[in-house]
Amino acid sequence: TMSPSARILRISQPDIGKFFVQHCDDRLKRRTLVRTRVSGWRLRVRLPPSAFGIPLGRNKAGTVQPLAALAEESPPTQSGAQREMELENQLRFGADVYGIPRAEFIQLQTPARYLGNEFGAVHKEWMSASIRFCLTYPEIYEVGASNLGHIVLYTVLNEAEGLLCDRTYMPGDDMQALLAKHSKSLFAVESKRPLRDFDTLGFSLAYELGATNVLQMLKMSNIPISWKERLGDSARPTPWNVDEDPSATPLVFAGGPTATSNPEPFADFFDYFALGDGEDLLPEIGRCLQTCKADGLDRVETLFRLCTTVRGVYVPMFYDSPPGWGGAVYPVREGVPARVLRRVAPPDPFRQIGLVPFVNTVHDRLTIEIRRGCTRGCRFCQPGMLTRPARDVSPEDVVNAVEEGMRKTGYNEFSLLSLSCSDYLALPAVGLEIKNRLKDENVSLSLPSQRVDRFNEDIANIVNNGARKSGLTFAPEAGTQRLRDIINKGLTNEELLRGVKTAFDQGWWQVKLYFMVGLPGETDADVLGIVETIKWLQQECTRGHKHIAINTTISNFTPKPHTPFQWHSVSREEFERKHRLLEDAFKSQRLQQVKYNITPLGISAMEDFIGRGDRAICSVIRRAWELGATNDGWWYNMDEAFAKYNLAIEEAGLTWKYRQIDQGEWDVMEKLGDENYRKQGGGGKGRIDRGQFADDRLNAPLPWDHINTGISKEWLKTDLQRALEAATVPDCSHSGLCSECGVCGDDFGDNVVAQVPPTPTFSGHPTLNTTRAQRILIRMGKQGSMVYIGHLDLLHVFERALRRAAMPVTMDSSPYHARPRIKTALPLPLGASSMSEFVEVELTRKMDVQEFRKQFQAQLPDGLPIVSVEELPVTKLNGAIAESTTALLDQVDWFVAAEMTAPCPTDSATPTNTDIEPAEESEEEPDLVPDLELTGEEAAAEMEEVIRGTLAMSECSVVKLSKRKKRKKTIDLRPRLHKLSIVRAPEKTAIAGMYDETSKTTFVIRAVGNAMTHDMLTPDTLKTLLERGCGNKYTFQLRAIHREGLTLKEPPAIPINSGYLRSFVHAEAYRALNRRFGRRECDGALIE
Repeated sequence: TMSPSARILRISQPDIGKFFVQHCDDRLKRRTLVRTRVSGWRLRVRLPPSAFGIPLGRNKAGTVQPLAALAEESPPTQSGAQREMELENQLRFGADVYGIPRAEFIQLQTPARYLGNEFGAVHKEWMSASIRFCLTYPEIYEVGASNLGHIVLYTVLNEAEGLLCDRTYMPGDDMQALLAKHSKSLFAVESKRPLRDFDTLGFSLAYELGATNVLQMLKMSNIPISWKERLGDSARPTPWNVDEDPSATPLVFAGGPTATSNPEPFADFFDYFALGDGEDLLPEIGRCLQTCKADGLDRVETLFRLCTTVRGVYVPMFYDSPPGWGGAVYPVREGVPARVLRRVAPPDPFRQIGLVPFVNTVHDRLTIEIRRGCTRGCRFCQPGMLTRPARDVSPEDVVNAVEEGMRKTGYNEFSLLSLSCSDYLALPAVGLEIKNRLKDENVSLSLPSQRVDRFNEDIANIVNNGARKSGLTFAPEAGTQRLRDIINKGLTNEELLRGVKTAFDQGWWQVKLYFMVGLPGETDADVLGIVETIKWLQQECTRGHKHIAINTTISNFTPKPHTPFQWHSVSREEFERKHRLLEDAFKSQRLQQVKYNITPLGISAMEDFIGRGDRAICSVIRRAWELGATNDGWWYNMDEAFAKYNLAIEEAGLTWKYRQIDQGEWDVMEKLGDENYRKQGGGGKGRIDRGQFADDRLNAPLPWDHINTGISKEWLKTDLQRALEAATVPDCSHSGLCSECGVCGDDFGDNVVAQVPPTPTFSGHPTLNTTRAQRILIRMGKQGSMVYIGHLDLLHVFERALRRAAMPVTMDSSPYHARPRIKTALPLPLGASSMSEFVEVELTRKMDVQEFRKQFQAQLPDGLPIVSVEELPVTKLNGAIAESTTALLDQVDWFVAAEMTAPCPTDSATPTNTDIEPAEESEEEPDLVPDLELTGEEAAAEMEEVIRGTLAMSECSVVKLSKRKKRKKTIDLRPRLHKLSIVRAPEKTAIAGMYDETSKTTFVIRAVGNAMTHDMLTPDTLKTLLERGCGNKYTFQLRAIHREGLTLKEPPAIPINSGYLRSFVHAEAYRALNRRFGRRECDGALIE
C-alpha cells in the first residue's frame, strides 16, 4: 500500500528479491538499486541484501551475483580492445552510460568530460598490467586535462611495461548528483571502472585548499577517507591485492608542489606521498608494488617496502608528531628514513606531447617545458626553492618537440613553459627559429609571466602574432627599489621602465603587472610606491594623447615553507589597513586606463594556516569538508568556504593556532634599522641567524623539517639575514657565483645551462593565405561517443584533424582572430546521432577529393565516418561567391524515439498494491514517473490519433522572445512539419537500441520538415507539435534522436552578365592558344 503523501516505497516480502537478482549490477551495499513497474508506476526501488532470500556474493569485477553463479567457471577475460569496443557500442547503441540513462547523461554540463575518448588517450588491456594507476586530479576536467604534469605522468606510466594508467577528475555538481542518484561510484574515464578496482590512486595537490576535493572524490569512490580506516583489521593482516580481496582498497597517494612542500596537514588522508618530480619516481613505485603483490605482502609491509626501497616516498603511518615539538615529525619504525629526499628528474619535451581534449580547456594549447627549476633566489618564492637545480632543455630538442607536437596534435597555439622563461638564455634563438619554421602554418606563441628586465625586441617578435598580440605579464612584486632588494627580486627601476617601454614601442597598448602587499620589511611608502610606479610608467609610455593601459593584480603575501620568509607572518588588521591605503591612493590619483584587483584576505589567511600547519590541521580539513566545503579556491565559493573553515577550526579547538596567524605572530623584519645588526647603522656586527643577537625562534623545529629539499635550514636563516641587510644574491646559474644553498651534489645534480645558439634573422610575421582555390562538401556521420561533443567543440575537432592531415585550408581575412574556412550546416542537439552532417571546407590549392577524404578520415576520431565527398564551385559564372551549404538547406529527416506520458496524478489517484507499504522517511527520493494505464494496442492507437491530430492542425502558434531585444513574437510552427508517421519496424532504423524498446508507450517517429535556418523543424519543435496535436492530453519525452538525412535545393539561377562572360571566355581561349602555339604567335590575335 502507499499513503497519499508517500513518495518512498519499501518492498515488504523478502521473496520478491529473487525476481530482482538478475537486475542488480552494483557493488554489494546496504541497499541495491532495481527498477520495476507496479500498478502503473515506474519505480526505482532500493533493496537491502537481506531481501533477496538467496545467498549472494560479489565477483572480482564487483558485480552482485548468486553464490552459485560465482562457483561456475569464469568466462574468458576480455582484452583491452574488446572492452574498448564494448564501451563504444554501449555509448553508441546503449540506453545507459556507466549505468546512467542516456537521457540524463546528455543533460550534464559538458558530458564529454567523462568519456575518455580524447585524441591521444591510451587504452591498454586491463589484464596486461599487474599494477594499475589512476591519476585523480581534484579539479574539474577543463583544469586537470590541460595540466602539464598530469599529461607527462600519464604518458610515462603507460609507456612502462606491466603498468597501466587511467584518469579521473573532480566531477561537476550535476554529475555528482547523478552518481548519487543511481548509486554509482566515481569511475576512471577510459576504462569506466570504479576507482576501487585500481591498485593505487594518485592525487595532485597543487593548492592548499584543494584537499576537500580529494575527500569528496574518495567518498564518491566508496573508499575510506583516512589511511587508518583503510588499514582495516591490522591484527589479522592479509595480502594486499585488490584483484582477489574485495575488502582491499587502493593505496592512495599525493604528489605535487603542495604535497612536496609540507605533507603534514594532509597526512591523515594518504597512504604515502610521492615527493618531487614524478617521471622516474612513479614507475619505480609501480615496479616496487609489483614485487609486493607477487610476494603477498600485506598493506603495512607493502608501504614499508615502498618507503625503504624507493627514494622520495614518505609514508605518514611510520612517523609521529610528539607534543611540544612544534608539529615536527619523527620516525616511529626502524628502517624508515629520518628525512625523505625530494626527487629530481630532467624535463623531456617529447613526453609532453600527449592528450588533445575535445572540449576547450584552461590551457587549450601545446605546452613545452624549456627549463625546470629557478635559481633567481626570490626570498618569497617557494617554487624557486623547491625545484632547484635549474635544468635547461637543449634548444634543438625544444624546437623539434614544438614542431613535432604541433603536427601531431593539430593545435594552432603553443606555449613555452618555465618558472622564468626569460632565464632560458636560448629563448630568443629558439623562439625565432620556431616562428620561422612554422611561419606559413598560422600558429601563435604565448609565454607565461616573464622577467621584465630581459624583455627585448627579439622576445617581442616571438610573442607578437601579428595584429593579434598575446598578453604580456610582468611581476615587479614590490613598488620600491628598497623592498625589491629585500626580497631579492633583482630588478631595478631602470630595467622595469626599459622592459615596459619596449613592449609599448613594439605595439602593446596594455600590460599586466603583479604586486604583493605584506612583504617582510614593507612600509607605507612601499605600499604607496605601487601606485606611484604605475603612474610613472604611464607617464613614460605615452604616444600623442594615448598612454599605456595597465591591469594590475595585488595579492597578499603568504609565507611558504622552505623559503627564507617561512617564519614571517602579518596580521589581518595590518593587511586590511594596507588595502585601504592602496584603494585611497588609486582613487586620489585618478589614473586613467588602470584596473586593479586586490585578492580577498580570508582565503589568503586560510592558505597560510594550512600551508604551514601540522597534523592537527587534518581534523580541520575533514570537518570543513563534512560541513560542505569543496571547490574552495573558486571565486564563487570563497566566502562560504572561509566561513566553514572558521567553524571547523573552532570545533577542532585550534582557534589559538589560527589566531597566531591572524594576529601576526612574528615579523621577521622587526629588527630592520636596529643598529645592533650588521650594516644597519652604528657599525653593528650582530646577526639574526647566529651569534650574540641570534633569535632562538629560528631554531625551533618545524612540521616540514623531515622533507629534504636539498636546501639547508642554515642557508635559509643566512638568507634571512641578507634580507635584513637588503643584500641581493646573484643568480648562480648565470653569474658563476655559488650561493651555497646546498642543492648541488649527488642527490639533486647540478645546474644545467644550455649553450645559446646564434639568433636567426626574423623572417617576419606570417601572412594569411586567403586564396579560395577549391571548395569541398563533406557528408559525414556523428555516432558513438562523439554524439556527446557539442557543436562548437566539434568545429575544433575538425580544425585540428585538418591540421594533422596537413590540409591547405583557406583562412578568413580577419587579422585579429583569423579562423580557417570550415563551416557546418544545421548543428545537431547534444546527444543526437546523424548520418547526414554537412561540413564545408575551402582550400588554398586544389586536391583530388578522394585523396582529401582518405587523409582527413585518417585523422578523425572514431564516431565521425565520412559518407561522401564532393567538390562545389567557389564562384558562379557571374563572379559572385557561390551560396553556402546552409543557404541551400531544404528538408531534414528525423527519427525520434518519443515516450508518451501523462502528467503526474494527484494524491487522490494513488495506486494500491498489497506488496507495497509506505517507507520510513529518507533523504533520497526515487523518481516516480507515472505510466499510462494502457495496453500496447491501446497506446499504439492513441499514438496514431496523436499523429493524425498533429497533421490535421492548420496552425500551431507559440510565443517566443527574440534573442537580442527579448521582445515577444508569435511564431507558427505548423508549416515547418511536412510529413509525420510512426515507424513500423524501428529495429531496422539507426535509432534502434538507443532507448528502452520494452516500453509500450515509446514509439519511433519519422518526421520530415523544413531545414531552413530561421524556419527549421527541430526535435523540440516536433515535441511541441505532438503535444499540441493531442490537445495537451499527453506529454512527450524524447528518449533518442537521429538525423537520417538533409537535402539541398538547387542554387537559384543567376542573371547573365554578358560582360563578365565575354571576358571569361576571352581569357580561357587565350590560355588555350598560348598552351598550343606559345605567347608570341597569339599576341594580338582577335579571338571571337
